[in-house]
Amino acid sequence: MEKKEFKAESKRLLDMMIHSIYTHNEIFLRELISNASDATDKLYYNALQNGGAGLNRDDLPINIVVDKDARTLTITDKGCGMTKQELEDNLGIIANSGSLAFKEAHDLGDDVDIIGQFGVGFYSAFMVAKKIVVVTKPVGEQQAWRWESDGADGYTIDTADKTENGTEITLYIKDKTEDEDYDRYLETYTLRGLIKKYSDYIRYPITMDIEKSREWEEGEDHPEEEEYATYVDHETVNSMIPVWKKTKAELGEKEYEEFYKGKFNDYENPARCIHQNVEGAVTYTALMFIPARAPFNYYSKDYEKGLQLYSNGVMIMEKCADLLPDYFSFVKGLVDSPDLSLNISREMLQHDRQLKAIAGSLEKKIKSELLSMQRNDREKYEAFFKNFGLQIKLGIYSSYGTKKDLLEDLLLYYSSSEKKPVTLDEYVGRMKESQKYIYYACGESTAKLDLLPQTELLRDKGYEILYLTDEPDEFVIKSMHLYKEKEFRSVSDAGLDMEDEGEQEEIKKTAEDSKDLFAFMKEHLGDSVKEVRLSSRLKTHPVCLTADGNISLEMEKVLNAMPNNNEKIHAERVLELNPRHPIFAVLTKAYAEDREKAAKLTDVLFAQASLIEGVGIDDPVAYANAVCSLLAD
Repeated sequence: MEKKEFKAESKRLLDMMIHSIYTHNEIFLRELISNASDATDKLYYNALQNGGAGLNRDDLPINIVVDKDARTLTITDKGCGMTKQELEDNLGIIANSGSLAFKEAHDLGDDVDIIGQFGVGFYSAFMVAKKIVVVTKPVGEQQAWRWESDGADGYTIDTADKTENGTEITLYIKDKTEDEDYDRYLETYTLRGLIKKYSDYIRYPITMDIEKSREWEEGEDHPEEEEYATYVDHETVNSMIPVWKKTKAELGEKEYEEFYKGKFNDYENPARCIHQNVEGAVTYTALMFIPARAPFNYYSKDYEKGLQLYSNGVMIMEKCADLLPDYFSFVKGLVDSPDLSLNISREMLQHDRQLKAIAGSLEKKIKSELLSMQRNDREKYEAFFKNFGLQIKLGIYSSYGTKKDLLEDLLLYYSSSEKKPVTLDEYVGRMKESQKYIYYACGESTAKLDLLPQTELLRDKGYEILYLTDEPDEFVIKSMHLYKEKEFRSVSDAGLDMEDEGEQEEIKKTAEDSKDLFAFMKEHLGDSVKEVRLSSRLKTHPVCLTADGNISLEMEKVLNAMPNNNEKIHAERVLELNPRHPIFAVLTKAYAEDREKAAKLTDVLFAQASLIEGVGIDDPVAYANAVCSLLAD
């Protein structure tokens, strides 16, 4: 029996493949089971082509046997088997694939899935095995063949005895080391877990002997110290039929819910299930779920987005991040496609047009389902947005508004008039005929915004205001700029004019008469304010702070609260006074008669306006003393 060298570039190439291509050595079992499935599919296909009848998938199991004493793991199939030449071609040439050749030579229908295409998966077994023996017998031939290799210098092929067609692969598992516990691949519970993880939906039974326990039957002899009897059950450990391969008509809501909770370890039913079958330029099936609540680590760096990726029922990736944009990262689920171009390890994807096409289609489908939930199950959508709305907002902001058209209709903001969250479309639909802007106010809570002086006159005139209470909200609005040709305008914008023409003229006259007072106040406050002027937005409040420029007071607070922000951001403050409030007359009189009192009043009014805005004051003691001094007059 002659030892032959591999026809690829010998040991170096083999070492590179089994130590570098795969990121986890547990992948070997998936690869060998997939190869066994391919071989069985070929048998099944050829039988159908030759008019064979009565062939049943249940009669073509893939069996796994563990021998702990011999440290062997054996995978056996009843597939087409290999001739001596096929052994040479498929196992003697690294990266040659019999499955790919078979696929290219036949026009296969939907009933046959060929998984392996690159012929490297078999060699992943050398990550855990010090020696591999393959005994195979092809259909229609009497002679069986034995292939053996230690993965180093080459392989041998010799005749063998085997009664049934198919292939038997025996792995001699490596000894346990400090760095790697190879013993776990001799434990049935480990193997069973790997089958459920990677190969649960192979379309042939994967069988194993599973040790179980039962209570002793009455009258049965047994040692007193042994409470339970142990026995071995030959069990099918895979599901075979993926839930997502069934039609929607075959599945009920309960089946979707149970699958989701079991597959993704959630104790709550999903808020929404999305089952999509697409055929065309790219073919795939997607089963996605919108969770009822955010995972505890969702808004942390530890959270990993991504959908499980399958190719013909075999899991390729646990989390394929490329299938989901960040703003839809809350979606859980899977995609199964036969069209993906996989590289030789099946673990990494080429960034080709198929993957991009699937991702683009999923994005549209997710948005469509969210809009459907918004329109048809508003209570559930509001709960969803409470959990994940921040991520959608960040999608608009982080894309500098380029994703505005995709995401803007998903937004919800609390309405001053409706007293509940509303969409931008609903707001615009209720706008007054003469209304130019979409008004909004930013603050810590809706309750505090309801008390904001700047909102009082707007609400009195019947204008609806959107209350923005999340930190990114104003940055999102600034990124959007417009919605349906309507400009967003903050109630605290410096240039907001709310009076009619006659009232505006009256304010202008008062402002002209008071320009010396405003100059005095500006000089006294120094760099604390950019300007002091009369306000047309106040009704019963004496004073308010607004901002001039691109940075608002709320944006200033958010930016300065960021970690590692050494350069403090300052909005350009404008102190606005209400000419109708009695305090304005007191201030005007003090300026004419008592400049010291006017200065104290200026300090108090600026401090009050700052406190109302939630920006704080530099010297609370001085403020308190100024108030007490004025009260004592």
